[in-house]
Amino acid sequence: MTGPSLPMVPRLAVFEDSAGAGNLDAAWMLRGRTSNSRYTRRDEQETLSARQAGLGRPEATRAALIPITKSHAWWALAQDERRELLEETSHHIAIGMQYLPAVARRLYHGRDLGEPFDFLTWFEYVPRDAPAFEELVSRLRATPEWDYVEREVDIRLAR
Repeated sequence: MTGPSLPMVPRLAVFEDSAGAGNLDAAWMLRGRTSNSRYTRRDEQETLSARQAGLGRPEATRAALIPITKSHAWWALAQDERRELLEETSHHIAIGMQYLPAVARRLYHGRDLGEPFDFLTWFEYVPRDAPAFEELVSRLRATPEWDYVEREVDIRLAR
């Protein structure tokens, strides 16, 4: 979507820990870890947890992996300034909540690991919810927060 892409591959393997990735002969590998919620308030986190569908639902046969790198200007902002831009200006969390539970998601952080992407965003949904997913990402990409995205790759998957 923005910046250099990743080489095309015929399949993707996802591991919850690095032990599973052991001796893979991979064209590329992305790493991230779940972390504390950095931009959500407690009330938002509680609402997200209550509405969020679980990952790995058998009927959710569509997924998207969207690695994102934010610009130096984003990281130069103080934590409260990033929160202000993310939610009070762009309404990122509020927009995402509108698509729950249809679109399940998990955020992985790669920046602290020295990875090329700051965030790995993983989404799962049933095929009938594909239009809702497209609307979700379109709305997020139209926000002022997205002006700080310098690299984004959009990988779609089906099983």
